[in-house]
Amino acid sequence: MWQKGYTPNPDIWCNKEVKFGALVRQLTEGDHWLATGHYASKEWVAQRAPSEAHDPTESSSTLRPTLVRPRDRTKDQTYYLSAIPEESLARAIFPLAPLTKPEVREIAHKAGLSTAARQESMGICFVGKKRRFDEFLEQYIAPNPGWIVDLETNKQLARHRGLWQYTLGQNARISGLPHKAIVARKDLEQNTIHVVLRPDHPALYSKGLVASGFQWIWHDSPPSALDTDDGLQCRVKVSYRTVDAACTVRRHSEQDVLQFTFAEPQKHVAPGQIIVVYDGDRVLGCGTIMECL
Repeated sequence: MWQKGYTPNPDIWCNKEVKFGALVRQLTEGDHWLATGHYASKEWVAQRAPSEAHDPTESSSTLRPTLVRPRDRTKDQTYYLSAIPEESLARAIFPLAPLTKPEVREIAHKAGLSTAARQESMGICFVGKKRRFDEFLEQYIAPNPGWIVDLETNKQLARHRGLWQYTLGQNARISGLPHKAIVARKDLEQNTIHVVLRPDHPALYSKGLVASGFQWIWHDSPPSALDTDDGLQCRVKVSYRTVDAACTVRRHSEQDVLQFTFAEPQKHVAPGQIIVVYDGDRVLGCGTIMECL
């Protein structure tokens, strides 16, 4: 996807396929659980379903696990866990759910752990050493030089080594300009990056988006409101660091494709990133952003 100009989020798929996929499959049946240091929480919720009895007023309920935001909202990692399946969530334990980061450090300090004062790191999982992500990708993607162009004047400002080195909203780091050059668009056909010189430029905002490959944590129970005229009213995050926003979601023509309409235009929505849907504090699911509207 990087070669096509998208900006995927490998952390989400690492959690789904490795930590909460392959690792969970190694657990034996019985009282074996996977405890992780993620700042997230889990709750068991009763899902009511029609009874097999002929009386439609009767119903039965089943307890199912849900992924929920933790107490420490500043460290909330539910965005990164939004793709894990219900079966894995059922076997997971999140001990840090009721704790804040300072409280965790204090516990580590009292226990005499050397990690108590360690600075936080944002490295790449399983790469083996700390380095910039674009340096890691350079080992696998050949350079594909092209132009960085001013979106308004179409003036060529600088050369780039490949679309995959930039994401929307990023500072293009072009010297000699009076203002920051902010990436607004990436043109795959022309191999061109379009930048704007104002942080409030309209080209940096999206009124909505289309997402595909949508996965619900309760995979067999997508919200019924998706197929109504009013759509599903919810809140979404279009990247880990953005504030969640009010949104209306409706099913697209294809089953796993959804169209999102923001209550207010959102900044720096990047195709390839993951959009996560929340119902209050509860995570419903996630999909891949394919197109900005």
